[in-house]
Amino acid sequence: MAGVLSPFSQRLRLLISRLAILVVLCLSLGLTACSSANTGITGNYVEDTISVADSLLATIALGADDPGRGAAETQARSLINGYMARYRPRASVNGLASFTTMQTAFNSLAGHYTNYPNRPLPDALKERLTKELNKAETTVARGA
Repeated sequence: MAGVLSPFSQRLRLLISRLAILVVLCLSLGLTACSSANTGITGNYVEDTISVADSLLATIALGADDPGRGAAETQARSLINGYMARYRPRASVNGLASFTTMQTAFNSLAGHYTNYPNRPLPDALKERLTKELNKAETTVARGA
């Protein structure tokens, strides 16, 4: 009868296992939310827009045979995600012309990276993204 547990022991084990799961979930959520993943987003919309646009322009300019292209594309995705997570929920920002222009550029670039992960950007897409990112930089500098 060593293998049979009393009802109290069974409930205690169930409670302890549930508490352990709860603690693990809370810790993982807390550590994820408080992680120091450096996306380069500071919280200043104008500075962030200019720095993200500059970084993406540098990534777009990389050649197809550049050895750092993979890392640059990964960083670009991280910047896009961080920027959109920070500014899309802000009503004071997401209606600005600079934000919608950035969002259009992000959607085009992220769509290419998702659908064609091993292919370089086509020249027409590079030209369009360069135009949109430059337009977003000048628009945000004017305050729109």
